[in-house]
Amino acid sequence: MSRRPVARRVRGRGQVLDVTPDSFSDGGSWLDPGRAVEHGLAMAARDADIVDVGGESTRPGARRVPVDEELARVLPVVRGLAREGVLVSIDTMRAEEAESAVDAGAGIVNDVRGGLADERMAKAVGRSGMPFVVMHWRGQSYVMDDLADYGDVVAEAAAEVARQMDAVVSAGADPAQVIVDPGLGFAKGREDDGELFAALDSWHALGRPLLVGPSRKRFLGELLADRATGEPRPARERDDATAAAAVLAAAQGAWAVRVHEVRATADAVRVEAAPRARRAPAGQSSVRRSR
Repeated sequence: MSRRPVARRVRGRGQVLDVTPDSFSDGGSWLDPGRAVEHGLAMAARDADIVDVGGESTRPGARRVPVDEELARVLPVVRGLAREGVLVSIDTMRAEEAESAVDAGAGIVNDVRGGLADERMAKAVGRSGMPFVVMHWRGQSYVMDDLADYGDVVAEAAAEVARQMDAVVSAGADPAQVIVDPGLGFAKGREDDGELFAALDSWHALGRPLLVGPSRKRFLGELLADRATGEPRPARERDDATAAAAVLAAAQGAWAVRVHEVRATADAVRVEAAPRARRAPAGQSSVRRSR
């Protein structure tokens, strides 16, 4: 496959395909590789520009799975989708899996640990030439809720991601490969997520494309909590709120949004973009890109 980085030429919607039994949202739905590939192709047909395949849950409290098990879950799906021309992102924190998935056809490596969980990841990504999503991360899923302690979450998270970027570049990745992700819901409470979301445009100061993953996140469920009981909205009932969040992210210049249900999100983002397209001066692109 081509080793040309795609970070500069892809902008749009990434849809999540969890081949795990314990994802917070749709765990267990797509464990069969054949069904998972069919579902991924359906995602692409519904306007997903990228299908993000993950074999290990990152929900709060989740524990690690053996590498062999993770590889067995994801590689048949990556191969099947890539064979059909789908741009696949591999969601992993392991260098071994990233390398195997790229060999199988993946075009993006999405590491929710931002290269910090496996010291070999940056070199592996550097050799592959693939775009590399560096997400803000403070600790493993089973402890991350205890690490949501900030004075200024916007400034601190951005500074920590900048250090992560420096570390992966020093270890072998090309700066041009890096895409940044503020890590909504990871080591963050509802108020932290809200503050980050209100200041997404400030992340362009890092000089890299911005990926945002608001889909079905806990802060949306708490925002939409039942007025009588205070119970958060269930994860599968947060897609309308996810579409609204995606519109707000796009308006702040996000390169891509990562969601579970792409059609409503794609439609909403198109509607948000239409007035800007009409206002754009002749000869000037109407798509707002991160620098």
